Amino acid sequence: MTRTTLATTMAAAGLFAAAGSPIATAGGHVDGDCTLKTPRDAMTYEDAGAVYDCLADAMAEGYAEGPKRWIPKDFVTGYRDWTLASTLPADPGAHGGRFLLTYVNEVGAAEYLKFADEGVAMPAGSVIAKESFTVADDGKAKPGPLFLMQKAEAGASPRTGDWYYMAVQTNGTPMAVNVYTACNACHSAYEDSDYLAYPEEGVRASAD
Repeated sequence: MTRTTLATTMAAAGLFAAAGSPIATAGGHVDGDCTLKTPRDAMTYEDAGAVYDCLADAMAEGYAEGPKRWIPKDFVTGYRDWTLASTLPADPGAHGGRFLLTYVNEVGAAEYLKFADEGVAMPAGSVIAKESFTVADDGKAKPGPLFLMQKAEAGASPRTGDWYYMAVQTNGTPMAVNVYTACNACHSAYEDSDYLAYPEEGVRASAD
């Protein structure tokens, strides 16, 4: 993906948020059915934002469907009221090549938005939500899971750095995953930053 930094030019360019979308874009090469009109490997952040705008309502509605069982429902229904940690979606290479848009709740926002590589100590009660979607080689886009991380009290889960990992499918069903192999195996590479894999630098939100 071309690493254009749109975050600093959004107001000057007259960008706007689509209905149901918490981000601002200026269009992008996307059809009304959420199909990308440019080669996937030539996508810009703006294109990814346009895809997200097209999918945003369906994503939120799908995640909220049905019972959440072991996942706190307010994490799923309220995350869009949290702080956006990324200005536009980006594909960081993890999560199966999905594009991610990251939110952090009030407890963890200040620490997370430092985007520090070491010495990070996320407070207990921090929750991170990552919306996801995929774009196939033919340009077809579709929603992906909602990924969640919750920081527990010290000693609650030593094997995962006291993080609880959760995910919700696009139809609202909680995903049963092996958090050690599917989640912690990757996040443990970021132990110095309290297991946080941040958004790409080009789309990181400002702490101001």
